[in-house]
Amino acid sequence: MSHSLADPATRGQIGTLSTALRLGALFGPSVFGVTAAGVALPEVAAALRSGPAAVAWVITAHALALGVGTAVFGRIADTRGIRTALLAGAAVLGAGAFVCVVAPGLGALVAGRLVLATGSGAMAAAGVALLAGVEPERRPRVLAGYGMVMATFAAGATLVGGVVTTWLSWRVTLVLPVLSLPAVPACLPLVRRAGSRGPLDVTGAALLTVTVSTLLVLIQGRSLRLEAPVVAALAVVAVATAGALAWWTRGRPEGFLPHTVIASGAFWVAVAIGVGVFGGLFATMYAVPQLLTGAHGWSVLAVGAALLPGAAVGALLSRRAGLLDAGKARGLLVGTALAAGVALAAAAVTGAAGGWLLVAAASLSLAAFAVTQVVLTGEMSARLAPQARGMGMGLLNLAFFVGGAAGSALTGALSGPLGLVRTLAVVAVFPLAAATVAFTTRR
Repeated sequence: MSHSLADPATRGQIGTLSTALRLGALFGPSVFGVTAAGVALPEVAAALRSGPAAVAWVITAHALALGVGTAVFGRIADTRGIRTALLAGAAVLGAGAFVCVVAPGLGALVAGRLVLATGSGAMAAAGVALLAGVEPERRPRVLAGYGMVMATFAAGATLVGGVVTTWLSWRVTLVLPVLSLPAVPACLPLVRRAGSRGPLDVTGAALLTVTVSTLLVLIQGRSLRLEAPVVAALAVVAVATAGALAWWTRGRPEGFLPHTVIASGAFWVAVAIGVGVFGGLFATMYAVPQLLTGAHGWSVLAVGAALLPGAAVGALLSRRAGLLDAGKARGLLVGTALAAGVALAAAAVTGAAGGWLLVAAASLSLAAFAVTQVVLTGEMSARLAPQARGMGMGLLNLAFFVGGAAGSALTGALSGPLGLVRTLAVVAVFPLAAATVAFTTRR
């Protein structure tokens, strides 16, 4: 007989609040890989003597590997068990942090961030798989607590990034996702379901990774000054691997892209919403700190402190979202995403005079991120079968983080010809599109 996290006899008296705190502490530090790192980007650029477009890969590479790591380790959680995913991911996370700390140049630093983010993705995959397995009657309360923890990380990330960068080093800021490691032992007692021992489908995972990675490089082809033959070759690779992935997936309903997940209309709606919100957040956290420090003369610490109040509001909104019914929660998601998009568009039109409109846009983007995490996790948790929860939530977060990576990569590519302020008009399209999809698909 299987037992849920709600059964005191089998969960070692781990209550609702404790469960939410443990899972939030496991997933939460992954936020530091983007928001805290975004605050540190000006220092990274100065220390490594690199331009804005090149430094954008510190966030873009992290977002890409975080998404891929979430999907791959989500599959491992389903087939080999969440315990295995947690322990293996912890080792990868630690190794990536070490590379980042000792990296002599930007190339090595980006490589270290790729490894670091893959391990951070394992923490995220295990966290959302455990969250999705909470009993339906307990899930709203756990989601509310989890949302508060996640939003607290999001709220504090900018300030933590500013403090650590100013008082310690930008290198320490870039490895803050290792703060997930202390939560690993605390989350192991929550593991109740063994893996299915099914195939991992390494081929499917590899094809998806190559396809997504190639597309992201193409997005930044201009800023990377890629020659036309290289761009053409990359385009061929992207089309070929995408076609191969479609062919491979069609004949393997239980493969890396399980048909029970990718055939769901609700899954693709969630993907569209999440890509818009995450794309807007990642792009904003790439552009806004650079604008505030470069154009307005703010210190890195001042940027972090200025973003904290608005992000704290996001923490309260995400908690509220976890306690609302599905329709009202979706409405809150629409409102925050719409507000973020409008603020970004206004910043672009006004030239971001004074800097405070930039702060408002970034704060609203953080709030939309926090609310979206809670709302979409709750919606999809109720739809996924137990044997596909790790993979389903992993794929969903892969799409979210790849959308985020595309947002920051596109912003880096456009910052040269358009300038960062005008690029905000393009960034605004991401959350506005998410709000539109979320509103038109309400039930």
